[in-house]
Amino acid sequence: MPSSPPFGDLRVVADVPTAFAEVVATEFGTASDEATSDGTFRIALSGGDTARACYEAVSASKAIDWRAVECFLGDERCVAADDPAANQRLVRESLLDRVGDLPAFHPIDWQHLDAYAALLRARPPLDIVHLGLGPDGHTASLFPGSEALEAAPDALVVLNEDPSGRNPHPRVTFTFAAIARSRLVVFTVAGAAKHGALAGVLAGEDLPAARVRARRVLWLCDAEALEG
Repeated sequence: MPSSPPFGDLRVVADVPTAFAEVVATEFGTASDEATSDGTFRIALSGGDTARACYEAVSASKAIDWRAVECFLGDERCVAADDPAANQRLVRESLLDRVGDLPAFHPIDWQHLDAYAALLRARPPLDIVHLGLGPDGHTASLFPGSEALEAAPDALVVLNEDPSGRNPHPRVTFTFAAIARSRLVVFTVAGAAKHGALAGVLAGEDLPAARVRARRVLWLCDAEALEG
């Protein structure tokens, strides 16, 4: 098994969504016990098939008081809220509609990025930023060769596009600086289709996902992603 990447801990798990749910529940309890906590647990959510499975798993957790949770989005496509491609629709269907005590939810309005950045700055650091890994090594909507990779250090959310054209729709995304403000970043990587990108990250290639830093970074991956 390869060693953990130098910018985080690698944990190989049998079931990524279940492991993610366990991490979120543990962190919820830890944050609640911290003397500096203001009583709210803040998490930034993602999109994609693995994210959907993760949120379905975490929605069943009995260890989380959803009334104390505030949900953000780490990236979004510039589409209508009910568009099948919208991350906020995925989050509503897989998580928010499934929990009895609805958490506060802040979808990104790509037409008012300054307001979203101000919202993030006004809050304490996010407890968890959940990220995925694309086959090209992108994470959030930070694509290889895209302008957002060189965003200004004080920018938290920016518009971006995939210069390769493989990922359609203009996007809005957290910057590396926004991600770095969090207490914990959790990557979830499942399936053989992600093996090449994960191998590149572990090998130290200059992929967007490999540039992510935070107070703590945890990679949850399954054997198929690791071994191909």
